[in-house]
Amino acid sequence: MEILIVKFYNTTTVSEFLLVGFSVLNYAGCYIFILICIIYILSITANFFIIIIVKNEPRLHKPMYFFIGGLSFLEIWYPTVTVPRLLWSLLTKVESISTAGCLTQFFFHFSFGASENFLLTVMAVDRFVAICNPLRYLLIMNQSTCTALLLASWISGFIVVIIPCLQISKLSFCVGNVIDHYYCDFAPLIKLSCGETSHIQKMVFASSCFVILGCFLAIIVSYTCIIRATMNFPTSFSRKKTFSTCASHLIVVIIFYSTTIFMFVRPTTGDLLHLNKIISVIPSIVTPLLNPIIYTLRNNEVKEAIRKNFQNLTLKTPSSFTFLSE
Repeated sequence: MEILIVKFYNTTTVSEFLLVGFSVLNYAGCYIFILICIIYILSITANFFIIIIVKNEPRLHKPMYFFIGGLSFLEIWYPTVTVPRLLWSLLTKVESISTAGCLTQFFFHFSFGASENFLLTVMAVDRFVAICNPLRYLLIMNQSTCTALLLASWISGFIVVIIPCLQISKLSFCVGNVIDHYYCDFAPLIKLSCGETSHIQKMVFASSCFVILGCFLAIIVSYTCIIRATMNFPTSFSRKKTFSTCASHLIVVIIFYSTTIFMFVRPTTGDLLHLNKIISVIPSIVTPLLNPIIYTLRNNEVKEAIRKNFQNLTLKTPSSFTFLSE
């Protein structure tokens, strides 16, 4: 692929980038394409299915499932920002992406990622209110409050990324145009800039710490209060039921933050860029598939709703065939 550059006075400014992605593994490109394509299709299907189940099953019209549906909706868009572009690159070997396209991908990818941080925090607060203040739970977490919290998660996620994205758009990229990643990540972009980037790195590091560690701390505080309240329950059955209710969310939090904290809550350095690319597959591609599976397998109400819908579908199917046969 030919490198396009535009001369401007005594400097050269890159007008497009080359996303190397996993194309360096040419011999395994076909297998990687098939694997990622299957994971992506299953992820989109599973999350759509969760949204439909939550919407159509009256027993799931509760704040907890409202947020689970919101998380599933988010998990449809989060991988869609990067995975289709990666699949296209693996299939066609076209690695180029325009500067505008790269910055757009950067903005939406990190906006959805930040929104997921806020939404996971809201879900932890929801569990806190349900367990520590059960008598007023439905009064506090009413429909309007839940909707406002869900919208606030999205709006906050987008707002927090605007300034870093605007700062990056002002940089001059003139140290080559090859990005060793499958999407436009912050560290590889900074590495290609020939200008002063220390202030941007400090700002992004501070905002990453605020969003990731701030949300993670709020989740820890919520679950600390939940554990303290649970220890005062009179029976072991009540404690077991409470922990079972929170287990799915805790598993999702552990998977998400174990990778996110490593990737973003540290100074931007070039020695771990390739490792970042490998690890980023987990929150960007794998986790959107795991989340609906975790919430489905560990939640009896969701499993019962799925079983009911399948039974209804099975009962309707024979009558359809009878109609066709007549």
